[in-house]
Amino acid sequence: MAAAKTPPGTAGVRRGGSGRFGGSVRAVGRALHFPVTGTARGIRKATHAHGAGESGLGKLIELHAVNGAGDVMITVALASTVFFSVPTDEARGRVALYLAITMAPFTLLAPVIGPLLDKLPHGRRAAMAGAMLARALLALVLSGAVVTGSLALYPAALGVLVASKAYGVVRSAVVPRLLPPGFSLVKANSRVTLGGLLATGVAAPIGAGLQAVGARWPLFGAFAIFVAGMFLSFSLPGKVDSAKGEDTALLASDEQHVHGPRRRTAKRPGLRTVGIGVTHGLGANAALRWLSGFLTFFLAFLLREHPLTGQSAAVSLGMVAVAAGLGNALGTSVGAWLRSRAPELIIVTVVAVVLGAAVVAAAFFGAFLVACLTAVAGFSQALAKLSLDALLQRDVPELVRTSAFARSETLLQMSWVFGGAVGIAMPLNGALGLSVAAAVLALGWVTTVRGLLSSARHGGASRTRVA
Repeated sequence: MAAAKTPPGTAGVRRGGSGRFGGSVRAVGRALHFPVTGTARGIRKATHAHGAGESGLGKLIELHAVNGAGDVMITVALASTVFFSVPTDEARGRVALYLAITMAPFTLLAPVIGPLLDKLPHGRRAAMAGAMLARALLALVLSGAVVTGSLALYPAALGVLVASKAYGVVRSAVVPRLLPPGFSLVKANSRVTLGGLLATGVAAPIGAGLQAVGARWPLFGAFAIFVAGMFLSFSLPGKVDSAKGEDTALLASDEQHVHGPRRRTAKRPGLRTVGIGVTHGLGANAALRWLSGFLTFFLAFLLREHPLTGQSAAVSLGMVAVAAGLGNALGTSVGAWLRSRAPELIIVTVVAVVLGAAVVAAAFFGAFLVACLTAVAGFSQALAKLSLDALLQRDVPELVRTSAFARSETLLQMSWVFGGAVGIAMPLNGALGLSVAAAVLALGWVTTVRGLLSSARHGGASRTRVA
């Protein structure tokens, strides 16, 4: 019995040692955990700042970041399959085929997205969640197609594109409902877009690393990200689905027509009567989106054959892509603090700036000027798109706002495809290509500048803070 006894103080020493060991383990655990939890808290603090947390805009920013990360994973996988895996001549044919097969049906399907979503004013969160789930499942389909070379690649890519646009249309339509006090529409749109850009910048190298492991791994990553986005969609505040305060007015030019006895018998409003600010802003944005598609494909093939001085083709493409990304991020950041109350003037200015950059790059073609042009084009496109979104949110009644966003997104997507098609077909001559780009931009600017300036002078149909 004596041998079984524990000397006084021994148990205490053991417990103390165990406590010290446990405390050390917890300290190490906290140290390892901090980069993750600290980063998450920092992101949450940034996205929820200035009332965005209380209004629900912060959660939309986080959801859009998830959306951007998933989209870039799919982009990395498809780019490696369609573009980089074959010689230049064959790649041009494959890219043209990809655009034709995916975009031709999209032209027919996209205009239907808006009217369908107009009928779901109480299901916007479910619509965004459905778009996330659809892309998650299609990513699994693509993961098999990229390995086997199956023709399922094309319809699955089309489905991803349609689901992505459906999410984007609903997201744009709900921003006014989540506007914090003192926030402008341009600023709110900028915050949301910047969140997506930052997530894209983080996810792109991760996707490239997964691509190095295997062609299907970025698509597995996209699946996981979109599943998370599906659940995150339902964390948005309930007012996203509320019909309270929805505008059922017609797109008419006078109050009597809107609220008078003819209201019930009038036809459903069209989108051509929303004002010259919206229509000309859309035209200017179409020119910028055409430039984006043109530069994407023209420079991609040009730099594969004629890299920048002293650089490989991959490095040349990377430098141009980084310049465009930085310009886009800068444009979005500028939109976040811009105080101008005339988005029309912003559009006029940025188109003029990128037109000047295109003229200079065409006249003095060189590596530095090409990088500058892509940066300026990214900056201008981001700021002009934010301004166009603000015009749509300001001047289009909620009854048809979703349709307006769907149709505008369709036009912009088709402009990008048309620009890309021209870029694929153009001879690989830098000065000639950029001269064509400058001419198209000049046409877009000349045909819209007068209408935009007129809309700015009259103040549009402002009902909401725009900038």
